[in-house]
Amino acid sequence: MRKWIYVLCPLIMLGVFIFIYTIKSQEVEAREEARNALIAKQKAEEAENRRIIEEKARLDAQKRADDRAAEAKKKEDDKAAKYAAEMKKIQDDTEKATAEAAALTDKVNELQTKLDALEKAKEQANRDAFETAKQVELAEVAYGNAEMENQREVEMIGDRADKSSLTKLPPAGPAADSGN
Repeated sequence: MRKWIYVLCPLIMLGVFIFIYTIKSQEVEAREEARNALIAKQKAEEAENRRIIEEKARLDAQKRADDRAAEAKKKEDDKAAKYAAEMKKIQDDTEKATAEAAALTDKVNELQTKLDALEKAKEQANRDAFETAKQVELAEVAYGNAEMENQREVEMIGDRADKSSLTKLPPAGPAADSGN
């Protein structure tokens, strides 16, 4: 009998497990069906809400498109009027600038003539200054040369004087010593 206990206990537990599993499986299936029904209901409500929102959006988009078309027409008309006014202003400014440019061209020509005369005078003054500086330098060089020649002659005269017997004092003799 003991051997049957090893087989009988697991079979009883298997029967209890199958019974509980069947009951719980039915509960899970019932909950799953309720959940699926709820999800289907929510999807239907969402689809209806989406359809309503899309309809509103379509109407709103149509209204905005009409508003944009009207606004674009108005902008186009304003732009054409502004363009005409700007063209008139540009034409007036161009005519004024052309007249001013002609006057300035005459003034530029006059000033260019004066500039050329002043450049010639400046060039002449530069030449004169260069010539004067050249003459000053030549005079300084000539002065330096004359000064060196003068010093050389003074040295020569000094050397001759040292060598000459006429410039030497006679030796002091006995008579010069007794006078003291």
